[in-house]
Amino acid sequence: MSDTVPAIFDGHNDVLLKLYNAGGRDACDGFVNGRDGAIDLPKARAGGFGGGFFAVYVPSPVDREARHDEMTQATYDLPLPAPLAWEDAAPVVMAQAAILFDLQTRGALVIVRTVAELRRALEAGRLAAIFHIEGAEAIDPDLHTLDVLYQAGLRSVGPVWSRPTIFGHGVPFRYPSDGDIGPGLTEHGLRLVKRCNELGIMLDLSHLNEAGFWDVARHSDAPLVATHSNAHAICPHARNLTDKQLDAIAESDGMVGLNFAAAFLRDDGRMLGDVPVSQMLRHLDHMIERVGEDRVGMGSDYDGAVVPDGVKTVADLPVLRRAMADHGYDADLIAKLCHGNWLRVLEKTWGR
Repeated sequence: MSDTVPAIFDGHNDVLLKLYNAGGRDACDGFVNGRDGAIDLPKARAGGFGGGFFAVYVPSPVDREARHDEMTQATYDLPLPAPLAWEDAAPVVMAQAAILFDLQTRGALVIVRTVAELRRALEAGRLAAIFHIEGAEAIDPDLHTLDVLYQAGLRSVGPVWSRPTIFGHGVPFRYPSDGDIGPGLTEHGLRLVKRCNELGIMLDLSHLNEAGFWDVARHSDAPLVATHSNAHAICPHARNLTDKQLDAIAESDGMVGLNFAAAFLRDDGRMLGDVPVSQMLRHLDHMIERVGEDRVGMGSDYDGAVVPDGVKTVADLPVLRRAMADHGYDADLIAKLCHGNWLRVLEKTWGR
């Protein structure tokens, strides 16, 4: 990828879940050769997608279509699914991690564990993947699983995906609302924060409720990072960050990734794809104003959400680059937003 067309490295995608639901490792050919979804290797090459955080996520047994329909309404408050047991979550995490490893074996991507490896992948035009877990249900109270997964390449963890875990509490899919909806981290959660700091595993705050966010801010010695969240001041959704939270991210020299999910972009909070790219720029402008131009990037949620019609897949990312340039962002800022800021915060978090 040339300097004039910077690769986009992205804070969050759910392609592993899509492949898992489509047949697991038997579905990996679709990623290599092309599939009906937002991310695959041909689309990545067409759109200058350099990779990102590949989330391992254990779904709850809920009617996703009904939940989506509810989120198209003017107001909504979806009940959180029940907690998942470790013995139910762990096999799914292993299966999705195996898909990620298989994609690397096939040469479709490279799993990166250091910033140096990430830089080399971007410079070589290879798709780079960070092994990330969204929701820590597969991590045991003694954190043995965390240590083993770290050795396997895990470098980023979200303590919750909205539903509660033994580590903390998340935000519901509620509009309008904020994230101040209950207790934060548990004692197990505080130990998880400490161990992640020791190992250099990034903590993702995107789904934590506000109390949990502030617990991490008080107890973590790493930059505060929300991989896929937007500005509550523009879209008052429970999943979005208040200005006070954005200010804390700035103070910690952390990072926020712009979530492409329509419900977190639109002023009206509806999960509908008729969102102009200019609305994405409104969120970028606000977050840059609050946290600074070195602390904002992309966190698309591709393959996990309804996104604006103009950027439905990674092949459409040139549309976003052009929009940023037309909006007045210069080449240096665009490069930072595309991938430079992720490199900076990961170097601070991982230490290498």
